[in-house]
Amino acid sequence: MQVPIRKPGKYTHDKPDPHMTQAKFDELKAKMERLKNYSQPRAAIEVRRLAEMGDLSDNFAYSLAKGRLRGINQRIFDIEEHLKQAIIIQSKGSSSLVQLGSRVTVEVNGQQKIYQILGSSETNPTQGVISHNSPIGAALMNGCVGEIITTTINGKKVVYKIVSIQ
Repeated sequence: MQVPIRKPGKYTHDKPDPHMTQAKFDELKAKMERLKNYSQPRAAIEVRRLAEMGDLSDNFAYSLAKGRLRGINQRIFDIEEHLKQAIIIQSKGSSSLVQLGSRVTVEVNGQQKIYQILGSSETNPTQGVISHNSPIGAALMNGCVGEIITTTINGKKVVYKIVSIQ
């Protein structure tokens, strides 16, 4: 039996954004250690146990376990590569320009909103954490207090005024 091979998705070959905070770096490092020290050895033991059952060509459980181990190994490799290329965002405190790590207060449609601009791997729009690659983040980058920025979101022009940068 041949295991089906899935077609790669649209973003399969995109490199992950290397910009991250020290907290995200530590989180990825801990996840990698957990995979290496806990998940990978257990999966390898399971593969060995199932291999001892005999004919590997008809052993579906062995194929599944082997695939699971391959997935864990790939995840470890991906995290290691991401950590090697990581660029830690240094919070510079108050600045005159919007940069990575900045917390920006903007006025849009008469309301004030606060955004923190980080790397793509840490975004959480509901919490006000946006990527420097997002339409709003890219428009705000290198802006200064009092500057009015216009960007198009979902086909509508939206006007942002930078109130403060922290």
